[in-house]
Amino acid sequence: MSIGQVAERTGLSVHALRFYEKEGILANQVHRGPGGRRVYTQQDVDWLRMCIMLRMSGMPVPEIRRYTELVRQGDGNELQRLDILKEHQERVRQQMAQLQECMDLITYKVGKYEDYINSIASKAVGQ
Repeated sequence: MSIGQVAERTGLSVHALRFYEKEGILANQVHRGPGGRRVYTQQDVDWLRMCIMLRMSGMPVPEIRRYTELVRQGDGNELQRLDILKEHQERVRQQMAQLQECMDLITYKVGKYEDYINSIASKAVGQ
């Protein structure tokens, strides 16, 4: 696949794909075709999708890079990979709890405003 096709499939810009490659985020080295153009595989796209999810959930690029380096090294470091993912899992859990508190407050405030507006509308109809 071309860089444009991968950008389309992942939702990343061509610039972001080049950044990920430069930062060592891709599990495999991107092959070059005739003329030096990047040629991606489905495995590259799948890896990028996972990295996108990790970034969306707040994992810093250096941590993704560290995880990627461990994967590149192959078998024997699964415990380290697991540690990285479990630490991130806990951070995401905490974020979700904080977001739930935010949602609860927002839902409460929306209810208050809806009640207020409905009471004004009821009074206007009754006049």
